[in-house]
Amino acid sequence: MDQDTKKTVLRMIPYGLYVLTGETQEGEVAAATINWVTQTAFDPPLIVAGVKSDSGAHSVIKSSGHFALNMLGKDQGGMAFSFFKPGVKEDGKISGEPVRTGSTGSPILENAPAYVECKLLETFEKGDHSIFIGEAVDAGLKSPIEGRPDDAILTLKDLGEKIFYGG
Repeated sequence: MDQDTKKTVLRMIPYGLYVLTGETQEGEVAAATINWVTQTAFDPPLIVAGVKSDSGAHSVIKSSGHFALNMLGKDQGGMAFSFFKPGVKEDGKISGEPVRTGSTGSPILENAPAYVECKLLETFEKGDHSIFIGEAVDAGLKSPIEGRPDDAILTLKDLGEKIFYGG
């Protein structure tokens, strides 16, 4: 297989950007920008998220048994970049962003336009990322979405011509 062709083809997959958050009962916090996310079932509503196996987010989600996906809006590229590195929770903020505790105990980013909280059902560990399968148990919108909901989400291509993932 030609490696350049493989990389180009895999980069054709569109990616939304999300901040995955979690917190253990001991107060260990995770907040990481991720983009391998999809809904995989309607009943019950299941969400699949790919998370780097050696990340702090991975261990927090496995330990806590829950997570939140905070959807990022088109104008929140700066927020996406701020969660590319591990965040610390202090004074009600993670990486400078105000948070509140959701119904599962996961941090919810107050400035994100939407979120979904999930109870972790299963973890599939292969390669350098694990797949978390979560059941959506709560969701919220900061305000009503105008137009198509999927047009409101920040995508990887919104970050610029030289920002890629995959391949």
